[in-house]
Amino acid sequence: MAAYSTGPLIVQSDRTVLLELDNPRAQEARHALAVFADLERAPEHVHTYRIARLGLWNARAAGHTSDEVLNTLDTFAKFAVPDVVRTEIIDSMARYGLLTIVRDGDDLLLTSTNQAVLNEVTSQPKISELIVETRPDGSKVIGPWARGTLKQALLKLGWPADDLAGFTPGTPFDISLDTSGWALREYQEEAAERFDVGGNGIVVLPCGAGKTIVGAAAMAKASRNTLILVTNTVSARQWRDELLARTSLTQDDIGEYSGEVKEVKPVTIATYQILTTRRHGEYAHLELLDARDWGLVIYDEVHLLPAPVFKLTADLQARRRLGLTATLIREDGREGDVFSLIGPKRFDAPWKELESQGFISPAECIEVRVAVPDAERLTYAAASDQDRYRLASTSESKLPIIKKILDKHPDEHTLIIGQYLDQIAEISETFDIPSLTGETPVAERERLYSAFRSGEIATLVVSKVANFSIDLPDASVAIQVSGSFGSRQEEAQRLGRILRPKGADSLAHFYTIVMRDTVDQDFALNRQRFLAEQGYRYTIVDAADV
Repeated sequence: MAAYSTGPLIVQSDRTVLLELDNPRAQEARHALAVFADLERAPEHVHTYRIARLGLWNARAAGHTSDEVLNTLDTFAKFAVPDVVRTEIIDSMARYGLLTIVRDGDDLLLTSTNQAVLNEVTSQPKISELIVETRPDGSKVIGPWARGTLKQALLKLGWPADDLAGFTPGTPFDISLDTSGWALREYQEEAAERFDVGGNGIVVLPCGAGKTIVGAAAMAKASRNTLILVTNTVSARQWRDELLARTSLTQDDIGEYSGEVKEVKPVTIATYQILTTRRHGEYAHLELLDARDWGLVIYDEVHLLPAPVFKLTADLQARRRLGLTATLIREDGREGDVFSLIGPKRFDAPWKELESQGFISPAECIEVRVAVPDAERLTYAAASDQDRYRLASTSESKLPIIKKILDKHPDEHTLIIGQYLDQIAEISETFDIPSLTGETPVAERERLYSAFRSGEIATLVVSKVANFSIDLPDASVAIQVSGSFGSRQEEAQRLGRILRPKGADSLAHFYTIVMRDTVDQDFALNRQRFLAEQGYRYTIVDAADV
C-alpha cells in the first residue's frame, strides 16, 4: 500500500474518481484524467470525476489504450484501483472497433472478429431493419443509406463501430496555406494531421487557439471542394476573411450561403440556420448538400449543432467530416450523436497547457455575490420556478457592481454579456454603452465589432450572439450578468472571448455577478464545473469587496 500513499486520486468502485486539489500532483493528474474522464462536481477541495463509456471510447479512438488509462490511475491513485473498475475499463475500450464498417466494391459491410457479437447485435430490431443481407462469411450487408443511422444505433447498444469504409474523394480543388509572416503552431499541425489520418472526427481547442486555422490546414491537406457550416452570418464572414488571409483562396473561390446571400462555390460557407429553414414542412435548402461533390464538410462550433442537422449529417457519412469546438459538452446530452455521426475526438489540447505555452492568456475567474434587496425578496419568493431565474439574474442590484468593475479596468476592452434583451437595453442606457443582440442587423454588428477591434469603442453590451465564433482579440475583461441556466457550454464560449494573448504578462478577467441564495447562484455552481475542468481557480467574493 505504500506505493499508493502520495497520490491525489481515490478511485471508487462506482467508477467515480476523487481528485484532492491540495495534493502537489493534482494538476498533473487532472491533465491525465481529462483524456478519458468527465468532471461531475467541483467543490473547493475535492473534485469528482466519472469514468464513462463514451469518454473511454473517445480515448480509444484517439489512440489511447486501456493499459495507458489504467497506468494513469495506478500512477496517481492513493489506494489500489478496484478490480471492478479495471475490468470495466478493459471491457469498454475493447468494445470500440470490435464491430467495423468496411467497403467491398459497391457494398457496405458490418463485420466483426467475433461472430457471436455480430449476430447478437444484428438481431436487435433497430439494427436488423438496416441489414440488406447476410453473406456466407457471416458479414452483414447494410444499405448505403443506413451508414449513419447504423452507427447511432450501435452506439446506443454499447457497441460503437469503427467506420473504415472510407470516403468519397470529392471534386479536387487546389488549396494551400499562405504562411507568409506566420507558421502553424505545433498543436495545430498535429490536430490537422490526426484528423487527416482518420478522415472524420472532432478537434477540441480553446477559443482563441486557432480552430479556424486548423480547419484551413485540413482543407489544404484535402484540397477538395469544401462545405463549411457555421453558427451565423458574422461567423461566416470571419471564416471568409481568415481563409483569404491564410490560404491561396481568392474572393472568387469562396461563396456565402445564408439568409442574405445564396452563392455556391468550390468553398461554400453556410449557416446552420439556413440548412434548418423549413417551408411547408420541408427543409428548403437541402440541395446545398448535393450542390457540389464536397470532399470535406467542416462543422464549426459542433457542440451547438442543431438537432435537425444530425439527421442531415446521417446522410453525409461518405464525406470527410471535421468538427471544431471548444468543448464536447452538449446541454441536450447528444454527445453520443456527435461521436457517431461527426466522428470521435481526434485531438484535444488542455486550456491550461496552451496558457503555459503563451498561446492563450491566463485568466482570473471571479464570482461576485450580491444580496437580494428586501424590496425584491418577496417578489422572488412568490414567483414560479420558471420566473425566479429571470428575476434574480436581471436584478437592478447588479448595476452598481458593473460600474465598480468598469472603474477597476478603465483602459481595457470589456464585454458585458447577458441573456435578456431588456436587461441588455437597461445596461446600455444606464452606462451609455453600445449594445449588440440578435435583433441587430448584420451590417451594424460588423460595424460595432470593427469599432471594438480598432479601439473606437472600448466596451460592448452583448447578448448570446457573441457566444459563438466572434473574433474580438483585444477583449480582456468579461462581465457576465445572466446566462442560459448554468450552461457549461456557454461558459466555455464566454471565457474564450477574452483569451486571445495580448502581450507579455497579460491577464484576462472573467467576472460573473450572481444574486446570493437564489437560483442564480445555484446555476452558477454548474457553470463553475467547466472552469474547474480546465484547471481555472474560481474565486468567490462579496459585492463589497470588488
